Amino acid sequence: MSASSRAADGRLDSRPDPQPTGTAPGPGVSRLDLGLGSEALLAVPPGGPGPRPLLVFFHGAGGTAEQSLAAVGGPATARDVLVLAPTSAGTTWDLVAGGPGRDVAVLDAALAQVFSSCAISQVALSGFSDGGSYALSMGVANGDLAAAVLAFSPGFMSSPGRYGRARFWISHGTEDRVLPVDRCGRRVSAELLADGYDVTYEEFTGGHVVTPDLVTAGLDWWLGAPAG
Repeated sequence: MSASSRAADGRLDSRPDPQPTGTAPGPGVSRLDLGLGSEALLAVPPGGPGPRPLLVFFHGAGGTAEQSLAAVGGPATARDVLVLAPTSAGTTWDLVAGGPGRDVAVLDAALAQVFSSCAISQVALSGFSDGGSYALSMGVANGDLAAAVLAFSPGFMSSPGRYGRARFWISHGTEDRVLPVDRCGRRVSAELLADGYDVTYEEFTGGHVVTPDLVTAGLDWWLGAPAG
């Protein structure tokens, strides 16, 4: 299958290298070189080069990589987690806009750069709103790469293929007026459970938001016991 065909199926080819040979990026935020019109930021915690967990975070519709890092970068890097934050090519992610393609290919290229220079112990996909839907869908399609998915206020899950068996953590506000909990968070979590996936579903009193407390709860679920 060609790379373009695999991208259309939502498949990611890049895999962590047990002995990366590239120059490890220093602490802080760096912009990956992905070519004209493609953007991804990498947040690196202070300290040694790893191995470390990698969290890939997808913004909501109309968002940016900078907004992703503002939402999760602080709590994640405080837990010694690398954060990869791509920006969608369009106003939202390709799967939401009609089918996987360019955003999958850009993400695969970004992951290849990270894996070539950073020692990665585990990978999780995450996102908010449309980005949460994207994380769920890509997680089902790439459970052989990302063993965990953290979805904040997602709208739906739609994957052209199923590989591996990721586990899922989903949060949704009971007062969400953008993506109502009844037809979004509750429905999606029930569908994944019915399909035999390991799902942790949490509701909170609030609207269409991702808060530091929710990010901490998701990281605690993924990484185990809280830091400290």
